[in-house]
Amino acid sequence: MKTKIIAYWITTILVAFPIGSGGVFQLAHAQASVDGFVRILHYPAYFVTILGFWKVAGAIAILVPRFPRLKEWAYAGIFFDLTGAAASCAAVGGYGAYAFHILAPLLICVLAVASWALRPDSRKIGILFPANESANKGEAK
Repeated sequence: MKTKIIAYWITTILVAFPIGSGGVFQLAHAQASVDGFVRILHYPAYFVTILGFWKVAGAIAILVPRFPRLKEWAYAGIFFDLTGAAASCAAVGGYGAYAFHILAPLLICVLAVASWALRPDSRKIGILFPANESANKGEAK
């Protein structure tokens, strides 16, 4: 069980750091980040700010204790962001180190899925709709 917790924290940190730091650079409108979005990917500049905000929020959400439903949303958002980044780079034919801009988000995506799968029970939602025993007894008749 201790190995699972260690693996969880390693994968979670390896996801939260690039997602969160990338979000900070986007919120700061770092020139390289804005250029990548606007000039190369042809997204509007305001999209950089929106993604930056949600990346920082998502990184924080997967790191803090409790809030299991928020964590589910954060993991889903991170998954969509990373697969979308890889698809966007592939769609424009890549830029710079072609394979890096497609494979790096996919690698972090694999780490995000591993982090999600390894999370402890205290960070899981649990059963959304618990079975009502009295209702089930009535249906069996």
